Amino acid sequence: MKAIITTKYGSPKVLQLQEIPKPIPKENEILVKVKAASVTTADTMMRRGKPWYGRLFIGLTKPKYPIAGTGFSGTIEAVGDSVQRFQVGDEVFGESIFGGGANAEYLCISEEGIVAKRPKNVAHEELACMCDGPLTSWNYLKEMANVENGQRVLINGASGSLGTAAVQLAKNLGAEVTAVCSSSNFNLVRSLGADHAIDYTKVDFTNTANSYDIIFDTVGKSSFPESKKVLSEKGMYLSPVLSMPLLFQMLWTSKFSSKKAKFGATGLLAVPKLREMLNELTDLLIAGKLKLVIDKRYTLYEADKAHSYVDTGRKKGNVVINL
Repeated sequence: MKAIITTKYGSPKVLQLQEIPKPIPKENEILVKVKAASVTTADTMMRRGKPWYGRLFIGLTKPKYPIAGTGFSGTIEAVGDSVQRFQVGDEVFGESIFGGGANAEYLCISEEGIVAKRPKNVAHEELACMCDGPLTSWNYLKEMANVENGQRVLINGASGSLGTAAVQLAKNLGAEVTAVCSSSNFNLVRSLGADHAIDYTKVDFTNTANSYDIIFDTVGKSSFPESKKVLSEKGMYLSPVLSMPLLFQMLWTSKFSSKKAKFGATGLLAVPKLREMLNELTDLLIAGKLKLVIDKRYTLYEADKAHSYVDTGRKKGNVVINL
């Protein structure tokens, strides 16, 4: 089969299309013929091997799991002898987390992993992106921040994969949402439910007279010390981009401040919890309360171009590879 191999850590040039043996499912695994796969900021970080502490999970000197990509959607072609939840012909979607393997014609994943049956009438390319922006944002907003009706939520980086999902999810939770992005994306974020929009190229949201109960910085471009100026008395600053300063701020605020700084590694949550959240998101998707924004589409042969585009930091919503 054809697969995108990360030959070493580095630029998109380290990605090579290679012919490798088709995987064989173990007793508890399903073999999925991939129809669509996501290309995320997290994927590009794993390609670069950054941040450095991440290599403890993905390989110290080179990728432990060389096939790129984590999010996928496709059709089951074979199942292991002990598989009970799925059968050949089922259409499924999910994420392989650190094991990678989604940027390939086939992948194997445990039936007890992050995998679910495809809802009818939802495109494969949309489902391939479900475990990036939506799942991460749902964890931050619902599980970590416990966003409630009437709260004021600011989403920084509102036009990206996490941002476009976060705007919709915060609205579903009853929040008043302020989206921070460039003015060229105002129409997009407003169509997703944003009540207010701030152009980050013209206005620094941390220097306004506004106050927010939750600040979710999806891109890690702001900081807690600056953002706490516009947090309410018991407000919370959330970022999925961990840094040493944020780590110390989390420890300090957990004990000594009413305003909290928080980070959470969604991918390290227990798989049953991740599947539970994924089911909740799927219900929202089916009900039309969540939609996946697709920016650009590439072929497997263009994986390096997809990574290069994501590296620009200018993607709107999600980037997918269609097979």
